[in-house]
Amino acid sequence: MLERSEEFCFLLFLTVSQILSEKLDLRPCIETDYYYEYTECDSTGSRWRVAIPHNQGSCSGLPTPTRGTDCTFSCAAGEYLDMSTQKCRPCASGSYSLGSGLRFDQWDSIPDGFTSLATFIDLNGEDSQACNGSSWTPQGVYLESSRDECSVSLVYAVRLEKQGLVSFSYQYPDSNIFFQFYVQNEQCQEMFQNDDQKWIKPTTTGEWDTHTVNLNSGTNILYWRTTGILDGGKMVKPVLLKNIQIEGVAYTSECFRCRPGWFSPDPGSSSCQTCPRNTASSKGASSCTPCPDNQYSHEGWAECRERPACSEKDYFQIHTPCDSEGKTQVTYRWVEPQICVENMTGAVTLPPTGERAPCPPCNPGYYNTNDSTCFPCPHGTHSDGTSVCEECPAGTEPVLGYEYKWWNVLPSNMKTSCFNVGNTKCDDMNGWEVAGDHIQSGSGGSDNDYLILNLHVPGFKLPTSLSGMTGSEYGRITFVFETVCSADCELYFMMDVNRKSTTVVESWEGSKEKQSYTHVMSTNSSVSYTWAFQRTNKALDARQLVGDVVKLYSVSVTNVLNGVASACRACALVSQSSKQAGSTCVPCPAGFYIDRDTNRCQECPPDTHLTGHHTYGQDACAPCGPGSKSNKDHSLCYSDCSFTYVGKNQTWTFDLSPLSKVASLINGPSFTSKGTKYLHQFNISLCGHEGKRAAVCTDNVTDLTSKDMQSDSAQFVNSVDSFICQSTIIPADGRGFRMALSSQSISLADTFLGATVDTALDGVNAKPELYPKNSKDVPDINFFYRSTQATASCERGRSTVITVRCNPERSENGDLSVPSLCPAGTCDGCTFYFLWESPSACPLCTQSDFHQIEGACKGAVQETLYMWNEPKLCTKGVSLPDTSSTACDAIALWLKMGVGGGAFMAVLLISLTCYFWKKNKRLEYKYSRLVMTANKECELPAADSCALAEGEEPEDDVVYSQNSSLLGKLRAIANKGEGECSESVQLKSSQSERWVWG
Repeated sequence: MLERSEEFCFLLFLTVSQILSEKLDLRPCIETDYYYEYTECDSTGSRWRVAIPHNQGSCSGLPTPTRGTDCTFSCAAGEYLDMSTQKCRPCASGSYSLGSGLRFDQWDSIPDGFTSLATFIDLNGEDSQACNGSSWTPQGVYLESSRDECSVSLVYAVRLEKQGLVSFSYQYPDSNIFFQFYVQNEQCQEMFQNDDQKWIKPTTTGEWDTHTVNLNSGTNILYWRTTGILDGGKMVKPVLLKNIQIEGVAYTSECFRCRPGWFSPDPGSSSCQTCPRNTASSKGASSCTPCPDNQYSHEGWAECRERPACSEKDYFQIHTPCDSEGKTQVTYRWVEPQICVENMTGAVTLPPTGERAPCPPCNPGYYNTNDSTCFPCPHGTHSDGTSVCEECPAGTEPVLGYEYKWWNVLPSNMKTSCFNVGNTKCDDMNGWEVAGDHIQSGSGGSDNDYLILNLHVPGFKLPTSLSGMTGSEYGRITFVFETVCSADCELYFMMDVNRKSTTVVESWEGSKEKQSYTHVMSTNSSVSYTWAFQRTNKALDARQLVGDVVKLYSVSVTNVLNGVASACRACALVSQSSKQAGSTCVPCPAGFYIDRDTNRCQECPPDTHLTGHHTYGQDACAPCGPGSKSNKDHSLCYSDCSFTYVGKNQTWTFDLSPLSKVASLINGPSFTSKGTKYLHQFNISLCGHEGKRAAVCTDNVTDLTSKDMQSDSAQFVNSVDSFICQSTIIPADGRGFRMALSSQSISLADTFLGATVDTALDGVNAKPELYPKNSKDVPDINFFYRSTQATASCERGRSTVITVRCNPERSENGDLSVPSLCPAGTCDGCTFYFLWESPSACPLCTQSDFHQIEGACKGAVQETLYMWNEPKLCTKGVSLPDTSSTACDAIALWLKMGVGGGAFMAVLLISLTCYFWKKNKRLEYKYSRLVMTANKECELPAADSCALAEGEEPEDDVVYSQNSSLLGKLRAIANKGEGECSESVQLKSSQSERWVWG
């Protein structure tokens, strides 16, 4: 009822407007004054056709509303709905329609209805002004996304009367940019989409892919959003978008005119065709106009151009195949299709053909036939390319592979092509040309062409002696190249495994000196290697940078299935007698090498590992680094979480098993030049796991909620296994919730070099000055790792050092950190540093780490306690002994002896005191007698008088002795004290020399 009332009001309004217009005496309306539209469909599926004036009030007499077609009505492809008759009519020639669909394939400007929005959410949640200049840019036949780190959305709203779909073609070659497509309804609620629908899969450089998503009826708001991250300042490759097609609209009331350079010759067309070369057309053309003789055009051009005079940029040189005499010569050809004119003033002509010269030898593994053609050597034989094929001697086997270093002709398993994103003018050209001792990039049709060279390898097969190995290397490709560029050229090296998806392995920008690059294959699969060279990524129609070239000197691939042999290698035999002719090779078990003397398999010594591509002689077993051991198969070395160090007159033993779990560190945030926030997530597998590389990082764009980021059980669709791996994470506006986008996974460590307290190992420096100084007596342990995969900026691959430090104040799992001077974990992009502080990094406790304390004797029992030395810098190991008790006397022996000695001394002192007191009394008595005598006779007695009055005690004798003891003297004095002679004081004696107390 509500819908019908609204419709009634609308019709009433139109009727009133028409009546008012008639009363104003306006001129009658004609067909050009108005257009028709349908009202919204009501609940019964009905609608009305109404006339809408272009200018309100300019005329009178608009047609009255009439009932329209059914809401489910639609026209077929190539037709449009004529609103005046409400019938389908065929599109005129020069135009097309999809019937119930829309197609956008012309991008000279952003079509009506599309909007480009640039946003950036900063830390305060406000839009940043730095992104105002970022947008999707029309480039003729495609749209190009922004190249910066802003989030740029292309938005289009469409209403579907029935379920439909949207499909588009895209090119997405760079993982440094996130490309997302999602759909919202009119309430801004996001339609359910799985990750495969929402996150667009990357494409091979220079190739297009198609993405299709189903749409619901009603209003659909389509979003194409890109967000770049300039990690390290490197410019990202943009996303390209073209051929957007939407199915499910009710009708189209007009046909789309063909864009310039295209045409549709017949009425009722559902698409347009491109104009061939040397023709052109304007918009809405039904045919193409040929160019005059002095002009040219490429396929799909809207206009013809004047033919230029020929120059050095318009021809290239090639080497002719070897003839029957084994000769070749340099010749020159015009770049096809030839657009230049030779007979103009200033034009150059083709240089003369060079002299015939001897052909270069065949590549290793091939032999030269009588007609100077190179053929591969038969199975079981080998050749260096200059001689006939010979069988491998007994006890050896052929070394299979590809080795290309002479480029007179393109090998049969290689092909070359030219590709351009915007047009097809170079499709028939060779991207690369052979040049004798190298192969180099060709001319192409324009400077932004991709010049492609492809090598197909059917698979890998280890030599018989290596077939029992369990290592991760199945083969390796090595090539030598150089680039000479004056502009922003770039060389891509890509890999397609099992024809699933092509990924960029490495790329080089600008001029590069002659150098070698090696990539190791860790899976046994069919693979295609591709070299793609682009002189500039700017859209240019002309050839101005032909002098910018890449030269490939040699390509070598090892262990190729059904490859050719350039040499033979020793192999293992069943027994000593098997060295005879006709003997066959046998595989050595995992971890075994071939003994040089017996050609028998011998197991590698303990704590050594096989070098992967070499098993002959004991030197094939390379020793593991310090603090490491080999796994059972001797395929790699690892730390078993135990470490021993002897220093400072003691031995430290460490048990790092609590640190064996995979640890994660998210550092940052960091910000790009425009303020985009991003973080780095590192997953670290320090030790244990029997050498298995247990750290896992995502290898594609993945939604990660905060819970997933903290969970150890987070699952990743595609992953990279490593000892240490890194992912780049950027927070994104989740349209109502926060989520993190993770990509750019790289392995920082696939080889364990060793663990030591030294600060350097195998050319890698731990740089302890990057961290706060270790204040503990326990030394730091440095774990050294390396990634053998070389990069353009890291020729020896990336290296990582994890410094493990004893810190009892941390939790058992410890804390991971990066140097403050290198917040991204690296200062140069090639060596990464981490500090792991944990009590588990402290040595095992020993008896020297605690001391004992003896308690007092209580109740005839004495207790002994044991205490850790402070600060405690050890863990696990020996435990503190339990408190012990021993019996003891109430009074200790020493105390008894002390008390006895003290009592004896006290008695002795009292005796001496009494004796001298008595002695003093006697002297006083004698002195008083002398004084009394003197007073009676008025004179003193003679000095030498010894007379004593009757009744006086006899005089004491003075004892002269040098050897008598103290007890003897006391005894003598006591005896004399008992005599009857009185004492006298002897003032001088001529016989005495000294007093001696024994």
